[in-house]
Amino acid sequence: MRICIIQSCYIPWKGFFDLIGQCDEYVIFDSVQYAKRHWHNRNLIKTANGTQWLTIPVITKGRFEQPINEVEIEKKWADKHWHAIEHAYKHATFFEQFAPLVRSWYEAADQQSRLTDVNAIFLRNIATLFGFRTRIVVDTIYPAEGTKTERLLGIARAAGANRYLSGPSARGYFDEAMFADARITAEWMSYEGYPEYSQLHGGFEHAVTVLDLLFNTGLDAPQYLRKLAGGKADDNLRAK
Repeated sequence: MRICIIQSCYIPWKGFFDLIGQCDEYVIFDSVQYAKRHWHNRNLIKTANGTQWLTIPVITKGRFEQPINEVEIEKKWADKHWHAIEHAYKHATFFEQFAPLVRSWYEAADQQSRLTDVNAIFLRNIATLFGFRTRIVVDTIYPAEGTKTERLLGIARAAGANRYLSGPSARGYFDEAMFADARITAEWMSYEGYPEYSQLHGGFEHAVTVLDLLFNTGLDAPQYLRKLAGGKADDNLRAK
């Protein structure tokens, strides 16, 4: 059983969904500390004037060490984000088809008071739309303590995983030997080689929200989560 354990992000890019889509279980790792200027509460859309940040306003003053799952929304934001998305993508091939669905996600998200719940709405609905069979759970069902690697290992063991898939940014702190001793194989994603698709507004940009992919390719979107369209799920794993 392959598991991934990652903090939630706001309408993440396609690589995020590529990673979780290759796993049997995705554990939303939101009991860890919130980081400012991260992807937890913001992402990029592609506009006629270049890329533009969409940022959910959250309360951080005096709450430096708060975990992601305790971060509160500061004020209403969803209408502003939706109007920016509508303006940027109204001429995309599949915008008219998927706009009502995506807007319903924003309406649901606007009723939430915590960032983690907002992110979960988009993560779960996009994963379902893409046909993923990945089980999505929160990390609090698997209590774990210790260093970063120890906590990840505790969750992986409690979940019964024998394979752990991680993004490349974790290499700086991750102790592969600890996982090897527990007979859990650590595997590393590569985010290189994604195929381009027909995209609005000039030169191609990979590092934008997955909504860009959805509005431009429709239900063909999942094939662009692979290095080669129609390739095997493991094509994006880097050899150790």
